[in-house]
Amino acid sequence: MNPLDLFNQLSPEVYRLTISLVALTVIFIFYKLLSRFISRTGERLELEPHAMNALRLALRVATIALASTLVLSVYKVPTTAFISGSALIGAFLGFGSSQTINNMVAGFYVLVTQPFTVKDYVKIGDLEGQVEEITINYTNLYTPTFNLLKVPNTQVMNSRILNLTHEGFIKYTFTVGFGHEMPNHMIMEECVEPAIDEFHAGHEEEQLRRPEAYLDTSDRLGRAFLIRIFIPKGEAKTLYLLQPELLDMILERWYMLRDS
Repeated sequence: MNPLDLFNQLSPEVYRLTISLVALTVIFIFYKLLSRFISRTGERLELEPHAMNALRLALRVATIALASTLVLSVYKVPTTAFISGSALIGAFLGFGSSQTINNMVAGFYVLVTQPFTVKDYVKIGDLEGQVEEITINYTNLYTPTFNLLKVPNTQVMNSRILNLTHEGFIKYTFTVGFGHEMPNHMIMEECVEPAIDEFHAGHEEEQLRRPEAYLDTSDRLGRAFLIRIFIPKGEAKTLYLLQPELLDMILERWYMLRDS
């Protein structure tokens, strides 16, 4: 018997199931091939990881939409039933998963607007750290406590964002406070500048520029100096190790000068 004749003799239910399985298998194979192509192309073009995540997400959404449309067409589901099902699913998602949906929308916003990229050092509200990954739900930060923090993208979208990464390096500023026991020039000449010189000489290979110092504020209680340190982009761990060291070197000179 001709295999085609045997196929035509199948019951409508078996026929539709067979067509659906074959179509879904073909779609799945094409999805895998396209996903692999995107990964290889991204590696060749050196695309940012967040851009790769956005492309993979778009591919998944398109694949699911295509597969759903094909199955509904094979089973000839009425449009009214499709609309009713969509409304029911929408209501379920609206009541049960509103936070997840908001987070996904915020993730699209972060991926499209790109207020920062992977390996940028940022401050998001009261949080700070190096961006390790941007997904549709979370932005992963490598924090000064040497931990990986997952920040919901809704929080990212609703927070003030300060990107400290420019021109290939991290421009990180911290404050050092002093009393009024010594004049400003003496603090700079005896404490801050010598500490910066020694620090820079000892870590010249780990920095791109010599640290800088400025007088920031002064009131009746004391003064504050801003110290700016320059670290190569993507080297947050180096920043976390060197910044406390420079601070300690400045304060040691200050204590010695004050006690003398």
